[in-house]
Amino acid sequence: MSWAEWMLLLGGLVLLTGVLYMIPVLGKYIEKLAKWLGGFQTLIGVISVIVAIWVFIDTGVDLDSVFLLIVGFILAVSVMSALPMFGKYIAKLVKALGAFQVVIGIIAIVLAFID
Repeated sequence: MSWAEWMLLLGGLVLLTGVLYMIPVLGKYIEKLAKWLGGFQTLIGVISVIVAIWVFIDTGVDLDSVFLLIVGFILAVSVMSALPMFGKYIAKLVKALGAFQVVIGIIAIVLAFID
């Protein structure tokens, strides 16, 4: 797995924190992991944005890197909104995407395992 795929997996788990308990058998264990990872939400978000930009530069734009950038913005909104030029626009984007958090989390986890 590449860095982008790892970050998609971690970010997807954090985005799905509230719904993972519904998975039969393993749900409560995955939920505990996701809640623990939630403590690192901002860090995972910032690293996701950095890795997404790195992938853009290295291999060009692909679906993984676009979703990784979206996941990174959602997770790191507290830090990204403090940026002088782009902060308010990123905050508006994340607010609009917030309604689709579960869908974005599912897609991120699926993309992490699709090569």
